[in-house]
Amino acid sequence: MHTSSKSFAVEPLRARLSAADDRICLNHWMPPQQGIAPRIRIGRRWINTLWGLPIAAAALLCLIALAQSLRELPGVEAFIQQHPGIAQGAPSVDSGFPWWLQLQHFLNMFFMLFIMRAGLQILADHPRLYWGRDCTPGTDWFRFQVPVPKGRVWTAKDDSVTLPTWLGIPGLRHTLGLSRWWHFSVNLLWLINGVAFFALLFSTDQWRRLVPLTWEVFPAALSTAIQYASLNFPVDHSWTRYNGLQQLSYFITVFVAAPVSIVTGLMQSPAISNALGWFGRLFNRQAMRSLHFISFAWFVGFILAHGAMVFVTGIRENTNHMFGGVDNVSWTGFPLFVLAMAILTIAWLLASPFTIRHARLVQRAGAFTIGWIMGLAESWDPRSELTKHDISPYFWPNGTMPDSKEFDDLVTEEFAGYRLRIGGLVEAPQELSLADLKAMPKQEQITTHFCIQGWSGVAEWGGVAMRDILALVKPTPEARYAVFYSLADGADGGRYYDVHKIENMRHALTILAYEMNGAPVSVLHGAPLRLRCENELGFKMVKWIAAIEFVHDFADLGAGQGGYNEDHEFYGYRMPI
Repeated sequence: MHTSSKSFAVEPLRARLSAADDRICLNHWMPPQQGIAPRIRIGRRWINTLWGLPIAAAALLCLIALAQSLRELPGVEAFIQQHPGIAQGAPSVDSGFPWWLQLQHFLNMFFMLFIMRAGLQILADHPRLYWGRDCTPGTDWFRFQVPVPKGRVWTAKDDSVTLPTWLGIPGLRHTLGLSRWWHFSVNLLWLINGVAFFALLFSTDQWRRLVPLTWEVFPAALSTAIQYASLNFPVDHSWTRYNGLQQLSYFITVFVAAPVSIVTGLMQSPAISNALGWFGRLFNRQAMRSLHFISFAWFVGFILAHGAMVFVTGIRENTNHMFGGVDNVSWTGFPLFVLAMAILTIAWLLASPFTIRHARLVQRAGAFTIGWIMGLAESWDPRSELTKHDISPYFWPNGTMPDSKEFDDLVTEEFAGYRLRIGGLVEAPQELSLADLKAMPKQEQITTHFCIQGWSGVAEWGGVAMRDILALVKPTPEARYAVFYSLADGADGGRYYDVHKIENMRHALTILAYEMNGAPVSVLHGAPLRLRCENELGFKMVKWIAAIEFVHDFADLGAGQGGYNEDHEFYGYRMPI
């Protein structure tokens, strides 16, 4: 081990960092790659979901014919007479549709527009869903991408697909950094709106409209379904009471689907999952992604059905209730409904162009809105470890490989000439060989890797605890961040780097790994040295580490956002969620 008296106050690789544009420049971005029609795997057979359209149309016609035939049976007609649609034991609501309910109904529609579009954009970066913890190709149950090609390196980034700009936000391939800001920021607003809704709901009589209070709601729902399907609709009494089918569907949406969406979203976070121990291991990320998608599908179906029923059961009366707050035959609510739809349409059309042109603004606004939550989650010390039985048979590769004679020579000599520089605001700068690092106390851990794109994998890592590195170099009190520089350049040119708060380096499972699954880390996965920081997303775990610099601030590094992907792809430098 060689201890140098030279001060590494300024790491030479700083000069290799590159600035970045504040917009998405299409000539520098990933080329488009179209996906395929969504497919669901049943057994070993993949079924194109587009077949569901003609099948659903045929099923609907058959359902209408069946319901109309059923209504000709005396027993069914007697059942409908006994259960006309509204559970007779359900209490009535005397306050109609108050102004706060009208406002929150609109806000909920507005927020869901962005949440669902941004969620689709996030899914498009790893367009596959699994039930198991691993993301081994061929084990997915849903995808809208071709099978993983064999015989070549296929990275997770290669797997991402393009969405139309009218559908995703912003629609371009591999723009999940921006879609995550939209998704999380608007989710916070939606959650605040939801908390206010719950408070107002249960402080008034409005909760009676949504919560079934009698078992009679089930035969009432069946009766209502038969009446709707026969195209002979039940009498509407929604000003005071929802029918059984409405009540059950609203109850599931508000009290089941919404909480499930929140919990399954949070459980995809490395900080939260790894802080919850056995609970996080049991409810693994991929199962949570699948349930999150199913809850998303429920919301889509509910919105489409709800919208259709608004029109077919009486647009004037329905808009009077929810947009005008009146129960009469006037046109009071319809102009307000048209105005609301115009606002939603304009927001829908402007979201993607605005994001592309003002990407840095979206990033900064997102960091302002939810950055404090990221900071809180980052402070949790991850301690969740798994067993050798849990190690994934496949671990997706990712990142732009080093492409230089310097690195090729290091690989040829099996990294005998490798030196890790550690400097900046430290009392004892170091230059360590791989042998020096292996001579230090070794820490081994089996942990889950959470990629920002959505895939995950379990591996056993061995290396040096960053706590020991800190004890060796002794950062000064002014040192607030650790900057990791890679031997590789980023996809848009300029050296790859990332910044971590120094407190994050003291966590129990933060190590410099030189082993993976009992063998030296492969070149594909970051040899000779890569960071493992188990409360963060994978892009922050720099591979092919060349140097570490301790600094007081990172505003003068690259584009000043805290890392290469933060600069060029608009991620956030705190990404524990």
